[in-house]
Formats: sequence, C-alpha cells, structure tokens
Amino acid sequence: MEAISVNPTNSLSRVPLTHPPEEGKHPIHFPTYLETPGVSPRAKIFCEILIKTHLQDVETTLSSTGIASYPQVVEEVLKSSYGSPKAAMKFFGWAGSTHKHSLDSWKLMLDLLGKNQFFESMWDVIRSMKKEGLLSIDTFVAAFGIYCSAGRFKEALKAFDSMNDYGVQPNVVAVNYLLRGLCRQYYSTKNTLKFFGKIKKKKIDPDADSFTILLERWDKEGNVANAMKTLGEMVVRLGWSPKNVSTYEVFLNTLVRGNHASEAINFLKVMKGKNCLPASKFLSNALDILVKQNDSAHVIPLWDIMLSIGFVPNLIMYNAIIDLLCNNNDVDNAFRFLDEMVFYGAFPDALIYNKIFQCLIKNKKVCEAGKFFVEMIKNECPPTHSNCAAAITLLFAGDDPETAIEIWEYMVDNFVSPLDDSANALLIGLYKMGRLTDLRGFSENMLVRRINIYESTMGLLKIVFYKEGRSAQDIYDHLSRKWKNVPR
Repeated sequence: MEAISVNPTNSLSRVPLTHPPEEGKHPIHFPTYLETPGVSPRAKIFCEILIKTHLQDVETTLSSTGIASYPQVVEEVLKSSYGSPKAAMKFFGWAGSTHKHSLDSWKLMLDLLGKNQFFESMWDVIRSMKKEGLLSIDTFVAAFGIYCSAGRFKEALKAFDSMNDYGVQPNVVAVNYLLRGLCRQYYSTKNTLKFFGKIKKKKIDPDADSFTILLERWDKEGNVANAMKTLGEMVVRLGWSPKNVSTYEVFLNTLVRGNHASEAINFLKVMKGKNCLPASKFLSNALDILVKQNDSAHVIPLWDIMLSIGFVPNLIMYNAIIDLLCNNNDVDNAFRFLDEMVFYGAFPDALIYNKIFQCLIKNKKVCEAGKFFVEMIKNECPPTHSNCAAAITLLFAGDDPETAIEIWEYMVDNFVSPLDDSANALLIGLYKMGRLTDLRGFSENMLVRRINIYESTMGLLKIVFYKEGRSAQDIYDHLSRKWKNVPR
C-alpha cells in the first residue's frame, strides 16, 4: 500500500484513496473536514487518515502519527467524519484508549451513528454512556429525533419506553421532543394520539408545549375535529393564560382555514373575555384567509372584533375588505369602510374608489354612480378607462346623459386613455336617444382625434342618419369618408 502523507497541506487530489469514503444508507450529504471551517491542523491529519486508510489499518496509522487525541480534537474530527462512520468508530475507540471522551464527543458519536442508520452501534454508545454516568434526557431526545427523521417511529417509541431501564426518568420534556418528531414526520394520527394517551396514564402531565405540538399537527392536516378536542382538553387541564395565546392562535388558524369562521369568531370573543388577546399578525392572516375564501359574511364580525381590541388596520387591509365586499355586491358596507378608514389614518386611494365605482355600475346604481364619479374627481382618485366606458353605458340606460357626457369630457380633458370603448359607448348612447346633433358633433371630434369608432357603431349611425332624409344622409356619408381615412 502506498504510504499516506500526514502533511495537512498535501492535496488529497494528488494522493490516491485506498478506500472510498463510506456513505450512509440514505442519500444525505455529510460535510467533510474540507467543508468544515476552522478545523485545526491536528484534526486535519486525523481526518485524512480516516478518509484514505483501509479500516483494518486505521488504528495503527493513527498511533504512528504520535499526535495526542485531546477531547477538543476528537470533537473536530467527529464533526467532519459523518461520511465515514466505520472509520469514525475506529478513531473514537482509539482516541478513548488514551483520553477520556468529553460529553460532547459522546453526543457527536451518537448523532453520527444514528444519522448513518448504524442503530445497533448507536445503542452501544448509549450503553457505554450509561457506564460512564453520562446519560440524560438529552441523550434520548437525540435518539428520538434520529429515529423519527428516518421514519422509524416504532423504534423511537421503544426508546422512550426503555428510558427507565437506563436509569433516566421520562418527563414532559422528553414527551414533547418525541411528540414533535412524530408530528413533524406525520406519524399516523391514531398512533400519535395513542402515545399521547399512554403518557397521561404514566402520570406525565402534558404542558402547553404538548398541546401546541398537537394543534400544529392538526392545523397542517386541517383536522378541525381533533383540534377542537385537543384545545378543549388543554383548557380543562391548564385553564386560560395570556402566555398560551400563540397556541390559541394555532387553533384559530385551523378553524378559519377549515371554513369554521363562525366558531373562530366565537372563540375570539371568549379569548377577549379571558384577556388573551391575539397578535395583529394572526388577525391580518385570518383576514387574508377569509378574503381568499370569498367569505364576506364572516369578515365583518372578525373586523369588528379586531377594532374592539385595539387593532389598527392599514390601507392594504381596507383594500382587501372593500374588494371582497364589492365582489359580493355589498355596496352599503363598502361605503361604511370607505367612510371609516380615514379615522384610522388609512386614506382611500384610486384602487378603492374604482372598486366601489365598478360595484355601483355593476349593480345599476345610476344616481349613486353619478354622484360617486364627482366625489372621485374631487378627491383626485380618477376612474379607470374601463369604468368610464361602463359608467357611460349605465348612465345613458338610466336616463342621465348629461353625466355620461361629463365623464367623456373629463376623459378627454385629462388624457384618460384608451378612449375607444368610452367613445363608442357615448355614440351608442346618443344613437339610442336619437340625438343627431350631438352624434354629429362628437363623431366629428372623435375622428379628428383619430379615435377608433367601431364598424358596428358606424352601422348604427348609418341607420339613424339615413332615417332622417337626404340632408342627414349627406352628414353620415361625410363622416363615413373621414372614418375610412382614420388609421386602424
């Protein structure tokens, strides 16, 4: 076998490997010392030996260096050797023959073996730690995490059951770590609840964290029924406390996302009565969820509770709720929020005004739409071109041509574009009312401005002008010639 250089500056790419680095049984990339910053020269020498030496020669080669394996160096080497678990075991045994391992070294070895799924060897480490008097809750917590991450839930539960055998008394901290591992890796709901019931029989009282872990699981699953049962048990066992507000918020999220907004609102009222007020982040998130669900029935009660506990909404929230109300044709409440928002320092913008304007048009509120247009201009929140076109059509249909013409003239004077849809809406409205003089004047002006009068609109103009005799026909023919010369 070619001699192995222990010079830490020697490039590994120039020295052939006598055996490839070992990999775990699952595709996880483990860092090597080359990827671990701050590795000392001594640790680098040991790392190179573990990587480049046949297993049967590791201990001999380590001894030949004459370098002492101090606990700090052992820890450095182990941190860099997750990709070579068998060689790391050899190193750990060799180092332990001359110096007593630190607790951190034992923990690292346990973690290294577990993550490489060397479970039998991992338990050898646990038994050795027991002999050394180093076992603690933390040791088993690490084992729980390793097993759960590997999807080996039965082994995790067996590890919990074996704690007493190793002289470690299980407590709620251990329970919560295992419960968290089971929930995050989606262990079956039935068996998770079975474990939770078993620990209570062992007279380990769950705490707020225990219930929070379960509620977070039900929230991710959208399991409203289990969330209600868990929250109910939590309140019975622990009572109400402002310290547990974040847990109550998880429950509320589950209700809102699960289309149980009524229950969420009732629960919010109870929280308010218990002086357990939710944070503003939850309330804004709940508002977002209800908006996405198009739930205008529950958004107002939620909003009112928000205001009653001192929550100050912002412009984005007002935009969202007014948009929701308008989409559901609730114009009255949309006006309520428009009037209210300035008292909370949120001043309506053109987006809000246009949404309400659009809603008024959609619901054929002729008088209100005309008045609201005036208010929009007064408050420097101009209507969009599409809303203008729709409003012109509505106002002509509602026998208010003067306001329709006012909107058109506003568009022209204020360069609101494009003008085509509004122009054609105006001409069609005038056509239906038989106002030939206005038709001629506005058509002439539009053609001078090179506005696109649609062919269908010109067809209607032809009908109305040709009905009025030769003179009116000449007017139309004159307009038609100009129209044909407008580029399209």
